[in-house]
Amino acid sequence: MASNDKVPEQRPAASAAAQQDDEPDEWNKRIFSTGCADENAKLTDCYYEKKDWRLCKNEMERFRQCWKLQGNDKRTDTKDA
Repeated sequence: MASNDKVPEQRPAASAAAQQDDEPDEWNKRIFSTGCADENAKLTDCYYEKKDWRLCKNEMERFRQCWKLQGNDKRTDTKDA
């Protein structure tokens, strides 16, 4: 082979894990099934940014209201404290 001949680039085959990367995992499936995935994401983002749940009271209340409206209290046997 001459020095100016190019060797075709070899790429590893995509792994099964990489192909499934777009698929929701079990945790996400559970969150989506509650009907409150957006509220959960906003609450999680708030906590991530502020590092204090007490500063995320509005997001927590929206999540709680969604949880009740979707009937998740019955599904998970949640009790109000």
